Amino acid sequence: MLGLLAITDGRETVVLPPSKPSSLLAALLLHPGTVVSAELLQHVVWGSRPPAGGRSALHTCVLRLRRLFAKYGVADHAIEAVPGGYRLHADADTLDLLQFRALLSRADVSEDQESALRLARTALSLWKGPLLGNVHSDELHRDHVPRLAEERLLAVERVIDGELRLGRHREMIAEARDAVRADPGHEGLSALLIEALYRSGRRAEALAEYRRIHHYLGTELGVEPGPTLRNLQRVVLRGELAGRHPELPPAGVPPPTAPPAPAGLERASPPTPGSLVLRALVDAGLLQEDPSGRYRVHDLLRLFVQAAGSSFR
Repeated sequence: MLGLLAITDGRETVVLPPSKPSSLLAALLLHPGTVVSAELLQHVVWGSRPPAGGRSALHTCVLRLRRLFAKYGVADHAIEAVPGGYRLHADADTLDLLQFRALLSRADVSEDQESALRLARTALSLWKGPLLGNVHSDELHRDHVPRLAEERLLAVERVIDGELRLGRHREMIAEARDAVRADPGHEGLSALLIEALYRSGRRAEALAEYRRIHHYLGTELGVEPGPTLRNLQRVVLRGELAGRHPELPPAGVPPPTAPPAPAGLERASPPTPGSLVLRALVDAGLLQEDPSGRYRVHDLLRLFVQAAGSSFR
């Protein structure tokens, strides 16, 4: 279900057409192994206007789903009628959502960073296409699908964060950009992209990404960036912790109000007035800084100066 709702036997996959049994199945799969009330299932299948005799109509829909299961070789007893509703039995071998969560749980307890990353990437590879794109249920897409999408985003953060902690800053820029492009208002992903750029010697681009997320949050949501982004901007402006992983919290964990300094790590000395001026000019887009730390006048500013000079002769 991590994509279009489908049934597979491991060799052949059948994408289910939009239908009432498909909506019912999606609702049950979102709560594997637990009782889903008949009332909720009626809202999922028929919206705010369930038919007269809703319980009987729901029972008929369950029978249609069981026939669909039989057509594709799924055990009839997978759906259990219980007092108050229905329950669908599934595990990590039969439901990709549970397999996704199981892989992340294994990554949590892995003592090897590389193994943890492989498990997390395997979990992410289970996501295919738009989430439940063939399930036409306002109830699910409003109240349940966003929570699943957030689970995926946390896993994406986790993978990028893990790669950066292993020093793969340049290698992760493209992947971090793609993640930000898909969710332009996500502060955690933006922070990871800023870090990847900065640790790769691309300070001007890192500051440009901060300005972008600052503008996006202000215009689209009416809020300021959170403390993690603000602290990271200060790190980039001051040129602190060069070549080291900045003190960001693990992905998915709320940031502290003030990140603690690593034990035994001395902060950079206060910047000189000249370096502050240079950084301000870079931040304003008037200078460009190359990876070696040298500065040059931005091409647009040079053209402007040339044009202005010719107009005053």
